[in-house]
Amino acid sequence: MSPTGKQTKQPEGPESAEKPAPQPRSVRVVLLALMIAMLLAMLDNMIIGTAMPTIVGELGGLAHLSWVVTAYTLATAASTPIWGKLGDIYGRKGVFLASIVVFLIGSALSGMAQDMGQLIGFRAVQGLGAGGLMVGVMAIIGDLIPPRERGKYQGMMAGVMALAMIGGPLVGGTITDHLGWRWSFYINLPLGALALVMITAVLHLPVKDRAKVTIDYLGAALLTVGITAIVLVTTWGGTEYAWGSAMIMELIAIGVASLVGFVFVQTRVPEPIMPLHIFRNRNFSLMSVIGFLTGFVMFGAVLFLPLYQQAVQGASATNSGLLLLPMLLSMMVVSLIAGRVTTSSGKYKIFPILGGALMVVGLFLLAQMDTGTSRLTSGLYMAVLGAGMGFLMQITMLVAQNSVEMKDMGVGSSTTTLFRTLGGSFGAAIMGALFTSRVQDEMAARAGAGGAGATEQSTQLDAASLAKLPELVREAYQHAVSTGTHAAFTLGAAVAVIGFVAAFFVKEVPLRGGEPKPADAADEAPAPAADGRITQSA
Repeated sequence: MSPTGKQTKQPEGPESAEKPAPQPRSVRVVLLALMIAMLLAMLDNMIIGTAMPTIVGELGGLAHLSWVVTAYTLATAASTPIWGKLGDIYGRKGVFLASIVVFLIGSALSGMAQDMGQLIGFRAVQGLGAGGLMVGVMAIIGDLIPPRERGKYQGMMAGVMALAMIGGPLVGGTITDHLGWRWSFYINLPLGALALVMITAVLHLPVKDRAKVTIDYLGAALLTVGITAIVLVTTWGGTEYAWGSAMIMELIAIGVASLVGFVFVQTRVPEPIMPLHIFRNRNFSLMSVIGFLTGFVMFGAVLFLPLYQQAVQGASATNSGLLLLPMLLSMMVVSLIAGRVTTSSGKYKIFPILGGALMVVGLFLLAQMDTGTSRLTSGLYMAVLGAGMGFLMQITMLVAQNSVEMKDMGVGSSTTTLFRTLGGSFGAAIMGALFTSRVQDEMAARAGAGGAGATEQSTQLDAASLAKLPELVREAYQHAVSTGTHAAFTLGAAVAVIGFVAAFFVKEVPLRGGEPKPADAADEAPAPAADGRITQSA
């Protein structure tokens, strides 16, 4: 769809029957429905995390507790690229609606689970649907709104993320206390039904011809095995199994072999799940790297900041979402400003650079926190980090989508989403392993074997639990958490430096939907339509 609202046609691989482009007011209604679907995916883990103690109390199976989250994460990561490719092949609308239905079926079944085994299996079904929710939202936005105009809506997407992170724990706690833990899953049903009705009624996209398409089943299987092995390594390494154990080494070998086989298959099939040619585009490859690093930092921050404020600053665990408010508000405001500037000027290279710089500074400041740091000071540090993420969160997706042809919009969006997801998995695992190691060492040094034993079962004691510990052990634990936080954020700052450096190599290619410029680079800009103009399908 051009900025004037007129529809232009561009070849998209499989032939498609074009439909009239939606009017701006219809686009806004569709965006509202998409934001509801995005909220479903983001809220889920936030709500379930709060309800988990109650779930374990009723269903038992404490030994398998981690699998409730791991099954969901695995299914989401493994299915994300497959959903993206299916959308490119069969049409975005039907595939996206199918992902919502799968997610809702998983939610309903999870709410009816009678034991921990059933809950883990149903969470995997839910995760399969969730993999299509995020990539579906991003790809449909890529179809409907030219990159030049998309900045207007960045604040909305950042706002949904902030709402999920802040409201999730509060909603989860309220639902669990008053309605029971099963409603933590059932709450998805009315929201999902509303999104289904709205999208069915107002979203109109091209219908693809399925006759000439073959699905790369082997590539999908190899990618699924590879991603599963990687996520299990980052989830189990240092917790369930030692990093040098036979299980972790076997998983690494399986993951590497599967991904090497996947790359080989992608060069041989006519319709690859993840076309390797998209990585020939410098901007797309850079956005994948920066997205991975942003996920690494963001998930680490979300994990350790509430822990630090609860254990060291004595904050309540009930309001843990509110502890991240300075970071999330900063991220939302900066994302909105960056989006508006991008829309008005068409310039975006400065934002990854600024985002990378602010992330490094913010993480370095957070690494300086100790047992005497006030909440005001830590809040200011979080705001700096949030500003850095605000410059990066939506810009990475926007530039990535602008760097691929329309026929590859789904795989481009899913690949960028996958890299960010894997970055978060690696960030939580590596920063978590470093944090735990430093906490245990510091406890052993300050409180001796007794102090280490007091916290060996959990490195996430809340304020109420801390108050019950002997004073010597409590002070030792607070110093230990402070030391562990310092180590984790120092590592995060070092990782963020890579993203900062990578941002300087981004090439400022004009965004689709803006005025064409003669300086467009053939190797970076998306393929032009037959009349020589870069166009956007509805």
